[in-house]
Amino acid sequence: MTSMPLPSFRTLWPAWLVLLLSAAAGASWWWAVGRPVSLPDAPTSRIACVSYAPFREPGETPFDLKAVISPERIDADLKTLSQRFDCIRTYSQSHGLDKVPEIAARYRMKVLMGIWLSRNAADNAREIDMGIATAKAHPEVLRGVVVGNEVLLRGELSPKALMAYAHEVRAQIPDSVPITYADVWEFWLRYPQMAKAVDFLTIHILPYWEDQPVPPEHAVRHVADVYRQVKEAFAGRQVMIGETGWPSAGRPRRDARASLVNEARYLREFLIYANSVDMPYNVIETFDQPWKRAQEGTVGGYWGIYDVHAQPKFAMKGPVVEEAHWYRGMYAGAAGALLFALVVAWRRAWRGAGGWLASLLAGFAAGTALAWQYRQMIYACRDVLEWTISGTACVLALVTALMLARRIVARLTGSVSPNGWRLRWWRAGWMFVLALLGLLLVFDGRYRDFPLGLFALPCVGYALLGWLDRRHRVAMPLIEERFLAFWLPSLAAVVVAQELGLNPSTWLWLLLNLAIAAPVLIGWYLAARLQSDQAQAAYQ
Repeated sequence: MTSMPLPSFRTLWPAWLVLLLSAAAGASWWWAVGRPVSLPDAPTSRIACVSYAPFREPGETPFDLKAVISPERIDADLKTLSQRFDCIRTYSQSHGLDKVPEIAARYRMKVLMGIWLSRNAADNAREIDMGIATAKAHPEVLRGVVVGNEVLLRGELSPKALMAYAHEVRAQIPDSVPITYADVWEFWLRYPQMAKAVDFLTIHILPYWEDQPVPPEHAVRHVADVYRQVKEAFAGRQVMIGETGWPSAGRPRRDARASLVNEARYLREFLIYANSVDMPYNVIETFDQPWKRAQEGTVGGYWGIYDVHAQPKFAMKGPVVEEAHWYRGMYAGAAGALLFALVVAWRRAWRGAGGWLASLLAGFAAGTALAWQYRQMIYACRDVLEWTISGTACVLALVTALMLARRIVARLTGSVSPNGWRLRWWRAGWMFVLALLGLLLVFDGRYRDFPLGLFALPCVGYALLGWLDRRHRVAMPLIEERFLAFWLPSLAAVVVAQELGLNPSTWLWLLLNLAIAAPVLIGWYLAARLQSDQAQAAYQ
């Protein structure tokens, strides 16, 4: 390394500001998620009815036709659930769930029993036969039989076929047991003829999943408005809310943010509303369902009132904390600061406190960002492969950040690092990955998370280094970088527009894409201008 005159603070203060703000942002986020949030108390800890699916162990899924849940495990679940719920809703007769009514009777629970229907006629016949047999055996336990769930939403059967199945079940089960069909509320309004085939209507109202997502502060009002609309459309008919709830983790949809605090808020406020009106309802759902992450992304697995270990995720009274272990993020920041100080100081040519301070700030910011990403991975990663891919990406981000930190500190302290060409190729690699994710978010982004913590390291680092390098001779960026630098902000801007500008995560995603692309575009302009000036001088 060679030494240069120490730059003045007047020319470097923006770089120091970025380092300070990055470290402060990491500390502030972790501190904020650890603060208790005051919420209205639920009128009672008991809930009228809740969806029950026992598939919470690793690898368990209802798509495994050979999977069977033992009666002993169902018994243990219902023994726990009977302490808080009066009724449970099932969705299928398969996988041992036909035993639920018999076991529920032991704990004086009612069952809203489901018969699963699909486009497979043989499977439907088997489900209906089992459902009819169960209804005949335990009519006193059943609050109703749900003949099909969201079949119209999935487009697997026509209303005529569904009505035929409903008539078949109605004709063969005791008159004391009512039947219904369950679907998203819009489909009842779209196919009102379905009401003729059932004893009562079962509608799903999920504010988070609406085509126009509803933020948590307006969610219960939305439920009340929809319920009133459906009641008016089917005057004189009983209408039950068959699914309603809020996810505790996953990507935001516009201004509808999945979080533990918002799940607790929604459930408490919904129970206050439900307690004030004469309305049958069922909440989704008892336990978090890991298998749903394959179909619905991270958010699909976290609608439970209990976690996969059958532990309540929050209380029904008092403040709620989003992240009880928030201090671990601070520890990660401290570990990052120590690591960066050691790596940046290795074979250093700089002297003075400035280099140490820059290393500590950069390391703390990187540590808190990676801790945020790790927290997201805990919720999102489903298997060893996903953990391996995500973990490798985090290691590469850390290596990139360490290389960038060495060069940034060199610039801040007036020394020059000779390994800039390596960073150019690393930057091209990160931009390529960002472009792939950008395309996925634009064309298939409904269920995809934003890996902000992961990409904060290279994007902020390259932006800072690009600003510090602006007065030095700039090499022409790689042609791949120039191409990607145009498309990255463009794709990210589309994602912002798709969310109507209401999702803060999309704006952060756009900012990160701009951060890594801007130095390339500026370097391209400066290098092109320099080449033009040199060519003009040579011509003269």
